[in-house]
Amino acid sequence: MTRKFRFILMGLVASAAISFAGVSCMQYISSSTGSYIDMSTLELVQTQEPENGDPIATIKTSLGDIKVVLYPEYAPNAVKNFTDLAESGYYDNTYVFNSEPGVYFGAGSPNKNGDLNKDNEQAALEYEQELHQNLWPFKGALCSLTTSEEGGFWKKFKGESKILNGSRFAVLNSVEFTEDLKKELLESDKNTTLAEAFIEYGGCPSLSQKITVFGQTYEGFDVIDKLTSLEITDSEDGTKIPVEDIMIETIKIGTYSSKSDLK
Repeated sequence: MTRKFRFILMGLVASAAISFAGVSCMQYISSSTGSYIDMSTLELVQTQEPENGDPIATIKTSLGDIKVVLYPEYAPNAVKNFTDLAESGYYDNTYVFNSEPGVYFGAGSPNKNGDLNKDNEQAALEYEQELHQNLWPFKGALCSLTTSEEGGFWKKFKGESKILNGSRFAVLNSVEFTEDLKKELLESDKNTTLAEAFIEYGGCPSLSQKITVFGQTYEGFDVIDKLTSLEITDSEDGTKIPVEDIMIETIKIGTYSSKSDLK
């Protein structure tokens, strides 16, 4: 596994412009996916409360629990990979290995620096990036981290390379929504539904349709705040490694119940 693409988030969230270009009504997104966003059929499922029977995951960390609803109908491969790994115990006692202050944390590595153990067949499994117009990088979004990218120079240049995800994941917090950013979002399209959602719920607009989103936090936002405000040390490759060992103790998969939450 290469480390080159592990932190694709870094360059994107660091962009000063936090550009929202490319998500306007029926706007072409990328040649690699051929994706269009049709605002007339957009359903912002992440802003809705979970329903009884929805698949959920409880991410138990050493700083508290994060509960997320999963979206197998929109990101089936990501949800299956995550669920299989969680149920096998793979995530037990793995590290939160990256903490981007106020923006996101990366987790699910057996090593504190985020590296994978190459001899582990489960960690070596990869699947192609999944993008869907109903899933966006709002605050609390559960996302797959990029592991590698297939394709030569020209395919990458034209946006036709294949982006692969693996076992590591990220949970997003939010960039600061300045008045300038709000204005940019609201002026990006005549239909302001998506822009208004970002302004209300927070998130990382620059990651729109650039990263696999497969779940959404509905409880534990205070824990996300803690995990994105850790004391960190910068590594040579730019990873912001928590000074203290912050662990994913276990991830439990279940179904949502308005009465008991996890059963």
